[in-house]
Amino acid sequence: MPTQQENELLTRIGPGTPAGALMRRYWQPAALAEELPPGGPPLPIRLLGEDLVLFRDDQNQPGLLGIHCAHRGADLSYGRLEDGGLRCIYHGWLYDRTGRCLEQPGEPAGSIFYQRIHQTAYPCREVGGVIFAYLGPGEPPLVPAYAFLMAPDDYRFVTKLFSACNYLQANEGNFDPVHLSFLHRIFEAGGSNRLMAGDVAPQIDLEITEWGMRIYAIRDADAGARYARITNMVYPNWACFVGGPGRGGYSVNWHVPIDDTHHWKYTFVWQRTKPLDKRAIARGRADADASYHPARHKANRYLQDREEQKTKSFIGMGNAFQIHDLCATEGPGPIQDRTAEHLTHQDIAIVTARNLMLKAIRDVQEGRDPPHVVRDPAKNQFPDLVVQSGLVPAGMDHRVFWKPESRALVGAAPD
Repeated sequence: MPTQQENELLTRIGPGTPAGALMRRYWQPAALAEELPPGGPPLPIRLLGEDLVLFRDDQNQPGLLGIHCAHRGADLSYGRLEDGGLRCIYHGWLYDRTGRCLEQPGEPAGSIFYQRIHQTAYPCREVGGVIFAYLGPGEPPLVPAYAFLMAPDDYRFVTKLFSACNYLQANEGNFDPVHLSFLHRIFEAGGSNRLMAGDVAPQIDLEITEWGMRIYAIRDADAGARYARITNMVYPNWACFVGGPGRGGYSVNWHVPIDDTHHWKYTFVWQRTKPLDKRAIARGRADADASYHPARHKANRYLQDREEQKTKSFIGMGNAFQIHDLCATEGPGPIQDRTAEHLTHQDIAIVTARNLMLKAIRDVQEGRDPPHVVRDPAKNQFPDLVVQSGLVPAGMDHRVFWKPESRALVGAAPD
């Protein structure tokens, strides 16, 4: 188990904190593109413990500024979108998306004081249905060209869900193959659900990669075969796994800190081979309001149904796995006390992920780029970032199961 100091290092993400400095070395989702339509009003957001305002200028380009005007602190989210930027409604100061002050109309003619003002501003990129922001120092790295971000819009579904807990305990749930045999079990369901219910103690194997960690969960199946499921931990705060569109695609959970005790879970569902039925995917997800807050939450005990629990599902909370996860990850409190854990060998992926994150934090503290900060365009591709599940024939090494030559042998679809 981590020490209290290590738990603090991993969970505190505000300005000036070690984990916050790590998070700021990567592009992070700041909002869904649908939250900021062309011509729409500025959007107040909180990201990595900072209060900011997101807006589109008259070129439809997103900008992200500190929310408080440099003059006297007025809230810029109420500002006017005009004249190439965002104008404060208090005294008319105008800022462009780079933070330059363009005008101070109340100043005397000839004043150049505006040239001395620079509002806090962060670079933004709109990719894959999401507006990403870079809150770190220096020249931003490349936005990683993940397949699910580069895909045509019809091949990708993206949404987000509010979570009332620290980002880390939710992300760690992605690295826990054993919980799939219990938390998400739907009675009388077939397919992989049956296999995971039939073998509740999988063999777990790990591989460290340049982008994070590949996690294998191997369960016994019929006729001497094994059912293998690959999940990937990707620096610093997301995972991809089998789910959503079925064969030929995967899902991503990207846990973005709002502050130390709240985060957004951005979920991408991606299909390589054909357009998605986005309405069907949305129907299978948790009910949420217009602000992306779940209808089932801790205050109403996630609407747990004890009668359903007897006959339909293991936990009695419907079929939306997102709600199951919320119950399990919000349950430990706003920030989990990891010093009280009693981990077993089945938690090896979680322990390894923590150690990888602690090392990445040390990299930043010692002046180095952490892993998976992409600066070379030639390296901005990730052919080994593969999600796969299926039966591994007797005698085949599960570590080659995801490779193209092995997929053909077992009849597996690509990720």
